[in-house]
Formats: sequence, C-alpha cells, structure tokens
Amino acid sequence: MTIILSLWYIFVMSVYLNDIPLSTAQERFQRALAEAGLWRVLGVETVPLDEQALNRVTAEPIWARISSPHYHAAAMDGFAVRSEDAEGAGPTSPITLRLDPAAPQANYVDTGDPLPLWANAVIPIEHVELLDAEGRLTSEVRHPAFIRIRAAVPPWSNVRPLGEDIVATQLVLPAGHLLRPVDLGAIAASGHATLRVARRPRVAILPTGTELAPIGSELKPGDIVEYNSLVMAAQVQAMGGEPTRFPITPDDFAALCDRVREAAREHDLILLNAGSSAGSEDFSARVVEALGTLLVHGVAIRPGHPVILGLIRRPADAQTEDGGPSLVPIIGVPGYPVSAALTVEIFVEPLLARWLGRRPRQLPEVEATLTRKIVSPAGDDDFVRVVVGRVGEKVLAAPLSRGAGVITSLVRADGLLILPRGVQGAEAGQQVRVRLLCQPHDLERTIFCIGSHDVILDLMAQFLAERDRRFVSSNVGSQGGLVALRRGEAHLAGSHLLDPATGEYNLAALRQYLPGVPLRLMVLVHREQGLMVAPGNPKNIYGLNDLIRPEVRFVNRQRGAGTRVLLDYHLNLLGIDPSLIRGYNQEEYTHLGVAAAVASGRADCGLGIPAAAQALGLDFIPLFHERYDLVIPMEHAQSRLLEPLFEVVGSAAFRQAVAALPGYDVRQMGTLILENQHV
Repeated sequence: MTIILSLWYIFVMSVYLNDIPLSTAQERFQRALAEAGLWRVLGVETVPLDEQALNRVTAEPIWARISSPHYHAAAMDGFAVRSEDAEGAGPTSPITLRLDPAAPQANYVDTGDPLPLWANAVIPIEHVELLDAEGRLTSEVRHPAFIRIRAAVPPWSNVRPLGEDIVATQLVLPAGHLLRPVDLGAIAASGHATLRVARRPRVAILPTGTELAPIGSELKPGDIVEYNSLVMAAQVQAMGGEPTRFPITPDDFAALCDRVREAAREHDLILLNAGSSAGSEDFSARVVEALGTLLVHGVAIRPGHPVILGLIRRPADAQTEDGGPSLVPIIGVPGYPVSAALTVEIFVEPLLARWLGRRPRQLPEVEATLTRKIVSPAGDDDFVRVVVGRVGEKVLAAPLSRGAGVITSLVRADGLLILPRGVQGAEAGQQVRVRLLCQPHDLERTIFCIGSHDVILDLMAQFLAERDRRFVSSNVGSQGGLVALRRGEAHLAGSHLLDPATGEYNLAALRQYLPGVPLRLMVLVHREQGLMVAPGNPKNIYGLNDLIRPEVRFVNRQRGAGTRVLLDYHLNLLGIDPSLIRGYNQEEYTHLGVAAAVASGRADCGLGIPAAAQALGLDFIPLFHERYDLVIPMEHAQSRLLEPLFEVVGSAAFRQAVAALPGYDVRQMGTLILENQHV
C-alpha cells in the first residue's frame, strides 16, 4: 500500500506543481497567447473627450486637426501696434500713436484677442500713456484718442503667433500613450472632440474556498475573510482593466467548472483565486484541464509558486467581437494574500499592458545596503519585501516578514528585492538592487528606526505623518538596534536593555556597542511588563514560578530583545533554569506576535506589555516596571530630519495619546539621560 501511495504521489506531483523557471513560464504563456491571436491589443473604441478619458490608452496616433492658437493672438492686455511705428521711442523722445479707426496706428486688445492684420506687436497697457483728443492724459482705457509710448517694441512682442503651441497636422500624442489630465487639454486644443482608445480588458475574479467568508460577516473558527478579490480588483483597475468580482464559490469541482464557464462568456481574462496547490480540495488545475489547456502548474518563485497558467474554451454560444468562439486565458492565483498580489503584478500586469497597447509598468530602482542576512531557496526567484530608508550617505533595505499570508508586509514594504534562482540568500551589508514601491523622494523624509518593538512606535508614526515624515521601523530587538546604529544603518533605536550588575537601563549596553559615539539618550516611556494569558487565566498563571509547570506552554522573545534580557534577569534571581520552561526557545519578534501566539492557543502565556494584551483581548498579570529609551547618534539628533520627532515627543497630544494606553507612565517622556556625550 505504501508503494502504491508513493507511486501515486510521484505521478501527481509530476503533473501538478512541477515548478519551472519564471522566464520559462512567461515565455510559454505568451507563446500560447500569440498562437491564439491574443498577444495584441484586444479592441478599439471611440470615447468622448471628457474626464472619463483619463488613464485610457490611445489606440492610434493623434494628429492635430487645427493649429493652436489658430490665429495671431494678443498675449496680454494692451495696444496692438506696428513695431516700425514705435522705432526711436525713448524716455526723452516719446512717440504718439493715434487710435483713429479709419487709419489706426494702435488698437486696444484684451488677452487672447485676434491681432489686427496690420499689427505685429502688443504694448502692455501699463507701458503706455493714454491721451484724449486734445492730447491730455486720460483714464479712458478702451477709447482714448492717442497713446504715448516711451520705448520701442520688437516685432511679435507679447503676441502668441499662430501655431505657437500646436501646428495643424503635427503629432500630438503617439499610440500606446496613457492619458494624463494635461493630455486631454492638448487633444482638445488640436481640434478633437472624441478619440480612439484601447478597449479596457474585462477581467473576472473568482474567489474559491469553502472556508471563505464575505467581508463584514460574523466569523467563526476556521473562517477566513475573503479580501483577495478586493485587492486584485483594485490592482486590475489601476492597471487599466475592468474587474468583475464574482461571489465565493465553494470547493466543489462541478460548481467551479460552472462558475468558470459563466465568467468565460463575457470576460477576456479569468483569475481563479485559491485551490492552485495539489491538496485534496485544490481543484483549479483540474478545472483548467477539463475546460481547456493547462500550460503551467507551478512556477519557481517565492512567494506564489503554485501559479496556474492556461487557456480555456469560451462557450460556443457566447458573443465575441469576431462573432465566433475563442479562447480565454485563465490564471490560477495562489490563495495566500501576498502570493496573490505578487502573482497579479508578475503575470497580469504585462498581459493587460499588451492588450492595452502600452508599455509594461517599470518601477524605479535604487541601490541599497541590506541590513541583515536573508536566506532564499536556491531554485526560486525570491521576492523579498523590504523597508527602505536613507541614513547619511547610505540607502538601506531592511527585510520584512517573509510569510506569504502576511498582507501587512506588502502594506509596509517600500520595495521588492528580487533574489534570482540559484542564489541562496544575501549577507548583511551586501549591496542589492531594490524595486521601489514608493517614490524615490519619499526616502529623503524617512526616519529609519531599528530596535526594540513597542506599540507606541506605530502611534508615533501617525503623529509624524502629520508632520511630513515617514517613520519606518524594523523590529530586531534592543541589541540588534544598537548594532544597527554602530553600522550606520538607522537614525535611532528603541532600547530597554537592563544591566543585571547595576540595574541600569541601556548605559552598559551603549558602552559595549557604541563606545566613543556621541549620543542623545532620551526617555520615551516607563512601562509595565508582565505575563499575557488567555481571558479568565484558565491555567492560573501568576508569576514566573508557574512557567516551569509541565502543562504551561510559554512563548518567548528573540535573543537580544530587551524583554528576553529582562526575563533572564528575573529567572536568574529566582534560580529558575530556563531549560525547564516549555517553549522557552519558541520566539517571536514583537509584543503583538507574543500576544497573537497566546490568543491563538499556540501558547498559554508570554512576557510582554499590557497594550499588546489589550489589543488581542488577553488578560495581563503585571510583574515588572522598566524604562524604554530612544538611542540617537548626535549626527542624526541634530539633523532637520528628526526635528519633527522631538516635536512629537514634546507635544501634549502625543503624551495624552500614550497615557491613554494601558501600562505606560509618560511623566519622564523626553527626559535626556545623555546629551552629546558618549559612555
């Protein structure tokens, strides 16, 4: 029986999830689309020239029908004249010109008025003296008898000549141009009231999974909020397509086939979300095979390797542009949120660009220094999410969480670091190329914080955003933050390292990690630390002595975290051997990570702060008080970049917001322990 199951597994895995290189998958998909006549602009339509034309793509060149302006126009209010009549005029030798309609030497014009046929210049009204019929100064602007000028005027001065902006028959915009607001004005000025644009591709998005629940539903254990279709629809819309979100389809082969057939009737592309792996309820590949041709199942990328690419037959009775049945591309998108979003960027964006006749989107890139080592699977192209900041002359990239289900890693990401297949990772300090998801100028207003985690850093980020600063934090623990400062990889670090020998906070660590570096050491808060436990404290956990009970499962912070140092200090005082604690080596990088482990039942308790316990509805057993500081090298403390940070720390509004959270004492907030000193 074991042999039969093994042979079955080998057979299935040879068909399903047979990962191939990304470039091979893309080439295979594009070749199949080209053979089906689908690697081209899908269609063209005529649309009125109004604001709805914004972000459409021109399907053909736009040539000017008329010139703009289509006559010689006055560029300002004044008097049209012949420049020859003004020759010799000067401050002491003024020239008087008559406004007689029968034989004019000057004629009043407003800005935009046609220039009289006999004129070739305009004198601004503020440069003339107005005279009545008797030669006296007058204030009558439109009907003086004469004007007196005291300066010559060159030909065509203050005139917009015919065709200054656009000349009839010239190219205004090429085909394949993504229309901007200013483009609409240029098209109108060139004489068009309508324009020909590429038809927007119609994209069906089909969420699948029995476990999915619509947004806003009452959730029970096992339910997953279905938001992938929301994200993908927004991506498609931003790319120029017209998305349609279908209702959730349960994991049923026949139902999935029916839903895909329905989508194929009126759509150009189908995104079948989830069910793309090779599990017992993963039907997507089978659906594609049943309805058409499975081209690819499995691409060597992380995250997102169980991608499906195929072509299915459009129902014979469906109405298509050419009047007959055709093929419809289908992409099986992995269910994990990060995998789904990246799959759309990698496979859908180039396809929609081709269908719209525009160039694929190119993200700006920047060279950056990696802040910590990362490991990658050797056979995959690895898309690593990073936060990016500039510290001094360095541009730094700090890796975020790698989980394919961590949608916030894309929310927080400033860029993507792509490690190509065959590369097994990158070392800290290595120069890497990052595709920016933010604008390059955003890096100049970014405050880069690496160190200990505290939820009030997120609060600080909000206050700083109101002062035109991006506050980007990477949680590596207090020791990791000080090491980052030593390497010049952060503007500041949060730290709460207790010295067991003296009971001091941070000073001993600064002597160890930042000797001789002028610093500003500033108190941010005093805070409680204690045990986070399930509501009602079902295991009756009240102190560190309870951690050695065999039924108690603990979750710890990572090595180098101030909370881990605090725990070890008190375990030593109590004579407790850490090896007796079940889960001592199970690590999380943030207080919220510890709280999530307890809330999910993965652990019974963990040491952390009360704000994290409150956030996830846990009970809190207070045990200790500690000081949490900000460590800032003086070269950054004295920079304009950090001025808003000190304003925030000194503001009553920020103090009140922190004080409203449980477990914080803000009475010493902003107090300087060190100022322009080293320890």
